[in-house]
Amino acid sequence: HAAKVGKTSLIMSLVSEEFPDEVPLRAEEITIPADVTPERVPTHIVDYSEAEQSDEQLYQEISKVMLILCFVYAVIPVTSHWIPLINDRTDKDSRVPLILVGNKSDLVEHSSMETILPIMNQYQDIETCVECSAKNLKNISELFYYAQKAVLHPTGPLYCPEEKELKPSCIKSLTRIFKVSDLDNDGVLNDNELNFFQRTCFNTPLAPQALEDVKNVVKRNMSDGVKDNGLTLKGFLFLHTLFIQRGRHETTWTVLRRFGYDDDLELTQEYLFPLLKIPPDCTTELNHNAYLFLQSVFDKHDKDRDCALSPEEVKDLFKVFPYMPWGPDVNNTVCTNDQGWINVSGVPLPVDVSVTRLLTTYLDVQRSLEYLGYLGYSIICEQESQAAAITVTRNKRIDLQKKQTQRSVFRCNVLGARGSGEEWVPPGLPGRIREDHKSFYAISTTYVYGQEKYLISTSSRRRTSPVDVVCLVYDVNNPRSFEYAAKVYKQYFIDSKTPCVVIAAKSDLHEVRQHYSLSPHEFCRKHKLHPPQPFTCNTTEAPSKDIYTRLTTMAMYPHTRLRCMCACNRCTYCLCQNLLKLELLRSIKAQLRRVAVGGCLLSEEDVSLRQQVSAVPNVEGSIYMEASAEQLIPQQRHMAQADLKNSTFWLRASVGATVFAVLGFAMYRALLKQR
Repeated sequence: HAAKVGKTSLIMSLVSEEFPDEVPLRAEEITIPADVTPERVPTHIVDYSEAEQSDEQLYQEISKVMLILCFVYAVIPVTSHWIPLINDRTDKDSRVPLILVGNKSDLVEHSSMETILPIMNQYQDIETCVECSAKNLKNISELFYYAQKAVLHPTGPLYCPEEKELKPSCIKSLTRIFKVSDLDNDGVLNDNELNFFQRTCFNTPLAPQALEDVKNVVKRNMSDGVKDNGLTLKGFLFLHTLFIQRGRHETTWTVLRRFGYDDDLELTQEYLFPLLKIPPDCTTELNHNAYLFLQSVFDKHDKDRDCALSPEEVKDLFKVFPYMPWGPDVNNTVCTNDQGWINVSGVPLPVDVSVTRLLTTYLDVQRSLEYLGYLGYSIICEQESQAAAITVTRNKRIDLQKKQTQRSVFRCNVLGARGSGEEWVPPGLPGRIREDHKSFYAISTTYVYGQEKYLISTSSRRRTSPVDVVCLVYDVNNPRSFEYAAKVYKQYFIDSKTPCVVIAAKSDLHEVRQHYSLSPHEFCRKHKLHPPQPFTCNTTEAPSKDIYTRLTTMAMYPHTRLRCMCACNRCTYCLCQNLLKLELLRSIKAQLRRVAVGGCLLSEEDVSLRQQVSAVPNVEGSIYMEASAEQLIPQQRHMAQADLKNSTFWLRASVGATVFAVLGFAMYRALLKQR
């Protein structure tokens, strides 16, 4: 700055709160602490003197500062020297704001604002102009307050003085904020939404009269600013234009920064990608609150209430995104209706990501955090960040030790020779995948013991990828198809704890003999696998989802044989079935029948012998009696009493065994749940 304009005196008067008797050529660098400034930010003041410093030092300081105060003594040096010099030494895309300062106002009787205002209108980088006096301490505190304000709340990114309207980047940012705040997506902010917006940004609601005053101001200036007693997007933008024109830039900047924007009106990395620590061998899932939020987003944009999002509704949903996040293959990844539109089951997609980042970015937890940030999760749910939407599950090894898992999402890798049908097995939309839009992943909702779980299937060729269950697929109509599945199992999974299932794909076709040393059934029996499970997509009806439930069950309980799907005589299910078929239970049933028949004989003595004998073969077989009724009735009574005594023993034994089995099973379930 030019000499003798009073800049050093101004700095010293600010610090000492009195005019200095002796003024040095240049003041020392001063830092004003945050607790004594209105904006609660520290301020570093650097003085410059042409007598002590070179032009090179001046250029270095200009490149480092965030604000420049130009002291005006004569108008010509400002416009012809200082402003061009500053503009030449700063980047065009990151110009520093300027404040014109008219010092020594105590020496003049009239204001110089009429001379300065045309300069402000000519140069967009000039934030404001202030007249002050270091000698009289006039407007000194206000000057540095405006200096802080110009740095923290600059006008340049928001408003164009020549056009007297908001800049396009500002309109774009405020439009996103409006759409996020429009909770019912009806195009207006009603009183509840305005109060929520006010409380979110300024921590205080608006009084009813204040709300009416705001809407009345908009009504007087815009005919379409208020609709159905709510604020429209045009009215919302007009309010912020009015704030800026009246010098209340901080109001608009407070709103922008609350919704994650930086000084360049870009969403910050801290907002989009909050810190989330994921220990090794752990996974991440969306928690219940995140599911409810995504459900509300779906309902908000399902305007026709058909429980599906049409292409137009999907576009409306993604207007808060800077780009279209979904490609054409997304419809083959989630649930859709008959028209191929995403239905209510397809939106709350669970996010399951390994820390090794072996999956694509579609399942990347960082991408999920980014999407939730665009949708305004932390704003709507009043959370510190969208990291609150993510649950980090415990280490899988602990799940195996505890023999219980808290996870809701599991991964299945589908492997098979090319053409065997492995690309059709993932349960997103079996049988409806288009060749040009094949998805590498598919998500299916299953229910295991009444609990909702999700199975993410992928046909990845990376056989060593960490998964929860493996599908080995072969084509029943191709004699060389099973050989590939068998080799993959023996090479990668024979000694692995990962459960495996063999799928006999294209089961609607004729099954041929496989060119392998063992048949698929013999191979599964030898390696203690379940028999091949038939599967086909070539049906008029939707393919059965039983296989996906079984796969999810196996992924949930890899430590136990409860996942058995056949009569293998090894799992609990098969053991229970065999118990029911034991000769002991059969004999108990027979004895109970005899007791019932004996009771009938004792109570119907007056019935003829032929009628009694004809009832007995229906229970115990063909029994023929030739004697008369008088001779046989005592003998029959003796047999019934003996049978009754014998049956009482077996009845007690069966009741005891049943009670023991029920108690044992209840204790097993209780211990399993506790673990």
